[in-house]
Amino acid sequence: MDQLQPPANRRSGANGGGRRVYDLLRAQMADGSLAVGARLPSTRALAADLGVARSTVTVAYEQLAAEGFVATAPGRSARVAAPLAPRAESRAPAGPGPLRAAALSAYGQRLAALELLTAQTSATESAPIDFLYGAVAARDFPTLAWKRAYQAELLRQRPSLYYGAPEGDPDLRQALQGYLRRARGLTCSAEQILIVQGAQQAIDLCARLLLDADSAYVFEDPGYVMARRCFEASGARGLAVGVDSLGMDTSSLPGDSGLRLAYVTPSHQFPLGGVLPMGRRQELLRWARQQDAWIIEDDYDGEFRYGQRPIDALQSMDTDGRVLYIGTFSKALSPQLRLAYMVLPERLVPLFRKAKRLADRHAPVLEQRVLAALLDSGAYERHVRRMRRENERRRNALLDAIRRHLPADAKAAGSAAGLHLVLWLPALRPRHEPQLIAAARAAGVGVYGVSPLFARPPAAMAPRPAGLILGYASLTLAQIDAGMQRLAGALAVLA
Repeated sequence: MDQLQPPANRRSGANGGGRRVYDLLRAQMADGSLAVGARLPSTRALAADLGVARSTVTVAYEQLAAEGFVATAPGRSARVAAPLAPRAESRAPAGPGPLRAAALSAYGQRLAALELLTAQTSATESAPIDFLYGAVAARDFPTLAWKRAYQAELLRQRPSLYYGAPEGDPDLRQALQGYLRRARGLTCSAEQILIVQGAQQAIDLCARLLLDADSAYVFEDPGYVMARRCFEASGARGLAVGVDSLGMDTSSLPGDSGLRLAYVTPSHQFPLGGVLPMGRRQELLRWARQQDAWIIEDDYDGEFRYGQRPIDALQSMDTDGRVLYIGTFSKALSPQLRLAYMVLPERLVPLFRKAKRLADRHAPVLEQRVLAALLDSGAYERHVRRMRRENERRRNALLDAIRRHLPADAKAAGSAAGLHLVLWLPALRPRHEPQLIAAARAAGVGVYGVSPLFARPPAAMAPRPAGLILGYASLTLAQIDAGMQRLAGALAVLA
């Protein structure tokens, strides 16, 4: 059986395995060297010829027999039983064609058409000094307190490990009820609290449950783009309402039919920083009552107000059960935890629990219990107070660096609360923002333009200067000062 001799480089001994013998026989069946009916050598003879163990050849024969290419019978030699078509010439896979719209749902088609605004957060591409808004300092995380509470929860005996409640751990919801009453002025029961995996999931649940393709919603302009994208993906029509130094201009709220909800950030308007005054809050609540609409209150950083007590939430004024309050642990602890919460009107509680269960069953249970322990012990509130002091120092350092290093006409806005401010540069127009951002990055500073957060085209609004969003919660005081010096150099390049 000379035709079964492999090339020299295939004679590699027993460790070649049955796959090599199998491939050799298949190749010779395919090219006709072993025709239908041809007798195969005995397993002992072929093993000796190939220099492999007899069991290796036996495995290959058994596989070929199982696939119907070889016929075997007791006391008889194995024979080729069926022709094997030559294998197609090896070629790189063509890959899938372009995604057809017809292959997607209406939601998928809308989502495919949306452009998501994402800040640069890659460790390899971020600037050495990065004023990234939404980032917090890793060194500020309460590592020791978290570690103690985490280990205690790990060691606590549980009867079993099973799925948690979709609405969240009962201990955390009970602890949050008391905390929100003390810190944010909210009056609610633990039953109204829903634990979610980040504020973005809360917004997505609102979009799915409260909007239809033929409905409309109101949003702040400029505002949080990722919220607007959630609502746009539902197919609903968005109506922009302008923002001034006091937040949403509620006198411009539309009275269109089909309006289902308004999305607002009343405690610290994102990104301009206005705090919605009492009169506008009352006007917004009246509008919701007249429109039979919901209000989504995103309190993304309401715990950080400097020089005075944080202002109470809009939800605390709601007597009609129309406000859905969203709070988060991302700014005080870390956005990587992916833990946030909603305070829902009582009539929406069963529906949102069902939706949460369908979405992902529940948020991580162990982390919820750790947070409950920190809230119960007072460690979380002590941490928030410490972070408020630290971030006020950073805010003050940034304001001072702006005054010392940047042109006299540069103005900071929205600095009374939160973890970022907006820097207006009257000498430049919005079209100059990309050039300034590139020049700053070349100087080692990451800054971010305010223009992408506007929904309406510039022609539809009053002229405005170029603006930058400067987040400061992840930086040291020295970095803040050095960053403004470098930004001044970048501005000089454009002058």
